[in-house]
Amino acid sequence: MNKSKIKEQLLNFDHNHPQFLIRYSINLLIRIKNKLSKININKKNTMNNFNFYNPVKILFGKGKIAELSKNVPENARILMTYGGGSIFKNGVYDQVKAALKGFNVIEFGGIEPNPHYETLMKAVEVVKAEKIDFLLAVGGGSVLDGTKFIAAASLYEGELAWDIAAKSIAVTKALPLGAVLTLAATGSEMNSGGVITREATQEKFAFGSPVLFPQFSVLDPQVTFSLPQRQVANGIVDAYVHVIEQYLTYPMNTPVQDRFAEGILLTLIEEGPKASNSETPDYENRANLMWAATMALNGIITVGGKSDWSTHMIGHELTAFHGIDHAVTLAIVLPGVLRLMKDKRREKLLQYASRVWNINEGTDEQKIESAIQQTEAFFRQVGILTRLGEHKVGQDTIDRIVNRFTQRKMRAVGAQQDVSIANVGELLKTRL
Repeated sequence: MNKSKIKEQLLNFDHNHPQFLIRYSINLLIRIKNKLSKININKKNTMNNFNFYNPVKILFGKGKIAELSKNVPENARILMTYGGGSIFKNGVYDQVKAALKGFNVIEFGGIEPNPHYETLMKAVEVVKAEKIDFLLAVGGGSVLDGTKFIAAASLYEGELAWDIAAKSIAVTKALPLGAVLTLAATGSEMNSGGVITREATQEKFAFGSPVLFPQFSVLDPQVTFSLPQRQVANGIVDAYVHVIEQYLTYPMNTPVQDRFAEGILLTLIEEGPKASNSETPDYENRANLMWAATMALNGIITVGGKSDWSTHMIGHELTAFHGIDHAVTLAIVLPGVLRLMKDKRREKLLQYASRVWNINEGTDEQKIESAIQQTEAFFRQVGILTRLGEHKVGQDTIDRIVNRFTQRKMRAVGAQQDVSIANVGELLKTRL
């Protein structure tokens, strides 16, 4: 029925026949619903508006540590932070000290993997006592994350600096910092976020602010040659899951970002086993892994799309309760999340199966399951144990995690809020 005919019938409408009005109203509602449906579909598939900002200067390649003096402010009072002391064994400490000859440098070591709030606050005391005005993180992601927190906490005017992470207090000012990266994993060298742990309460939270970008980061792949295989494997998996959390959600018509993400994943799949299975480190291999890890979390692949981070939020609790390496928790949790979300994220999972794992045969269900199995097999191939039971974690911990989320009055985890707290318990049971 065309519009003129409907209009004619409506004008000649007989109030003794309400069936016409009912029928007309239903048709009108259906038309409105169809239009709204089209609007929603278009909105779902359209790249979101975004502002992209990343001011970090990258010094990449052999011998780049020697350029520190050109990038650290003149007359700066520097606090050099590091971890457990590996930089003394691999020559990085000597290179940094030589590059900063003539600068005023005070040292603070002992920052833990999954840096502890308690330790970092001791560094804040040093900053204030020594009137430090520049921080230099020398280490992996934990040292960088911890140093970012020191930068923020040193100028924090509130009562408890832990609130920066626990209550997501906005950080509007921080000490400037730079970094010398010794482990390819977290991408912290080129982003403005971090994660810290409070040992006293067994809690782990993320924080971030645009004022926490490093001014520069030095990436020399050679310094990763002395890393133990455990840390190499952790770095590979950490970077891989960082990409997945930003890529494997919902289609948003972001082909450039998708292809970037898929390229990083394919690079990690190609280069990861080489690093894990070789007794002699190869420069080209380590260079590709280092740059892949940086690109995995510097903001490029997430702009305009939708990210998740539910795997990280669940994994943080496993680290908080048991001290399990961060990357290991991600390898444990991710397959459970993907299976749980296989219907809601079907389109992106099928894209992942085809483009990353070249899985193009079978039913959609078979393709998705095969891609999840391949992902877990890759984690195990590089040396990560992917089951809770392999880390002596049982149902009691699952219950504690669910209870903790419930106590925080959380209904779901992740940016998309599509993994409910009940789902968390269910998916972790499948990972025992």
